[in-house]
Amino acid sequence: MYNASDLKIGKKFIMDDQPYEVTSYAQKVMGRWGSIINIKAKNLLTGSNIPKTFSDHDRFEPADIITNSYDYLYSDWEEYYFMNQETFDQVSLEKNALDWAEFFLTDGDKVKLQEFNWNPINVHLEPVCVLEVMETPPGEKWDTATGWKKPATLSTGLVVQVPLFIKVWDKLKIDTRTKDYMSRA
Repeated sequence: MYNASDLKIGKKFIMDDQPYEVTSYAQKVMGRWGSIINIKAKNLLTGSNIPKTFSDHDRFEPADIITNSYDYLYSDWEEYYFMNQETFDQVSLEKNALDWAEFFLTDGDKVKLQEFNWNPINVHLEPVCVLEVMETPPGEKWDTATGWKKPATLSTGLVVQVPLFIKVWDKLKIDTRTKDYMSRA
């Protein structure tokens, strides 16, 4: 059992029979009356974020979230299909459960799926993904010193702002948390 004061960022717990992950934590000590804990938590089943306030006496069950390795197979634009690397079982996730992860998935990728009660609930991505530029306007030769940016459409459909020297077919490192260009691969 967790006390409310144990709910630090990244901790997963059960509230109202659903798994949550803490995304923000603040504690206010009220002297001899104890503490008030304010958190923001993400519902791992629905993806919704909620603010909550607890006293330091509130208790929660830890969420039994396990992570398994899967291969990304394909999508039909509504569902995304994965195969367990150990048991070869195939599972699917709806597009809204991916939380923008579909822009970083290419056929054959090795990914980690988080499971709650043996059902996959979301995709855990690596912090950096390498994608190829499919379309971008040409940069002007005289614009190289200004730091200006231009849009580039990547192989998965993601559009990011890139420096002017980037060309079609360049491979880029993209931050999966912020969806920003990092460097050439």
